[in-house]
Amino acid sequence: MLKVFTFMLFLGAVFFYNAVLAQEPVPGTSKDSSVKKNKKIFRKADPDLAYNPRIASYRSAILPGWGQATNKKIWKVPVVYAALGTTTYIFFRNVKQFNEAKAAYANAIDGDPTNDYLIPQPYFSVKDQPERIKTFRNEVRQNIDYTVLFFILFWGLNVVDATVDAHMKTFDVTDDLSLYLKPGYSQLANTNGISLILKIGNNHSK
Repeated sequence: MLKVFTFMLFLGAVFFYNAVLAQEPVPGTSKDSSVKKNKKIFRKADPDLAYNPRIASYRSAILPGWGQATNKKIWKVPVVYAALGTTTYIFFRNVKQFNEAKAAYANAIDGDPTNDYLIPQPYFSVKDQPERIKTFRNEVRQNIDYTVLFFILFWGLNVVDATVDAHMKTFDVTDDLSLYLKPGYSQLANTNGISLILKIGNNHSK
């Protein structure tokens, strides 16, 4: 399972690397257009520029927490790594338990009592009931699969959070909000009426 976990991480890294860096120029555009776009992803964030959700999502996909740092939400970075780090720790702990239970079960059913000393606790106390060891081994293997899924889920949530946060950064959250009525004339209906106007910042509906 450790090899599977490592292989999945490798595939994910290759996928995101190709998605971000291996983009071919579109016919009819400048040959270095894709290179400029890639440089934009990896350059230092410019505080004078608007937040870019695409860049934030790419960065979080490549390195968890990078998109949050780009959005100036540094406090979220430890949360991201706490989730991924905890899942990784549980994964390796389960892998260790699986290997121990697998070896203990093999020694318990081989019919050779001379190697029973190789069975560690708590498996040694139930060596005469190998099915209990087998059941525990299978449960641990299932837990390994779950931890891999949760790791991928947390990585994906990290990307989603960075993307949504970047979108929210562009919203107008000014206190200059008001709602008022405005009389008007509709040329289409040839009637007078009243419009409900919502003012957001310096923008007015007309």
